[in-house]
Amino acid sequence: MNSIRCFRRALLALVPVAAISLGLGSALAQSPPASPPPATSTTPAPPPATSATPAPAPAATPVPPPAENKSPADSPAAAAPPPPVAPVQTADPFGEEIMLVPKKVVILRGTANWDSAFDTLMESFKTLTALLDKQNISRTGNPMIVYTATDDTGFTYLAELSVDQEPKDLGKDMRIGKSPDGKALKFVHHGSYDNMDNTYEAITNYLDDKKLEAKDTFIEEYMTDPLKTQEDKLVINVYVPLK
Repeated sequence: MNSIRCFRRALLALVPVAAISLGLGSALAQSPPASPPPATSTTPAPPPATSATPAPAPAATPVPPPAENKSPADSPAAAAPPPPVAPVQTADPFGEEIMLVPKKVVILRGTANWDSAFDTLMESFKTLTALLDKQNISRTGNPMIVYTATDDTGFTYLAELSVDQEPKDLGKDMRIGKSPDGKALKFVHHGSYDNMDNTYEAITNYLDDKKLEAKDTFIEEYMTDPLKTQEDKLVINVYVPLK
């Protein structure tokens, strides 16, 4: 089996902020050399002349450039954090704790062998969809499979479609009921049904590491329509109810 492709990337935006300061002290350091002339007491007039020259220097104050350098340097640094947030929001949850809300569903009970599991589940969805289409009843949620028992050769399951009204003339092994509810952990699988062994192995390891006790059932919600989506493009939420 190929392993499940579950991407969890964290982007680190390293935005170096360089503080550039203009050397005003050097300009002021050049003005003191003009002070030795005032040291000679013979010429009192030149000191005022030298004092007049520093005046133009403050007039051409290079102070505004540092102020401009601070604001542009700060604004890009502040604008940089948003880009890393996007990948975090798109990452698939793994072991997210949620509360399942019960919904009205039409249920078809069935059994399947592992070798032909996916085809059997799709036939159940087709049977339920045909029933709803015949009675013009719209589906109000994603198709779900609830596994009730498993062994080495196969499993029993409930195929469920959520509805806003109860269909009539239910077929064999069909009934109206409620979808599972209560506290559960959410995992996400991308890819074909045949590759889900790796996902369930990862789920088992997660439960062992966290020392969590799950109920004897698990639920698959098909986020992409399994009757219209290529099998290797499926997105399936796996819910593990907790005790």
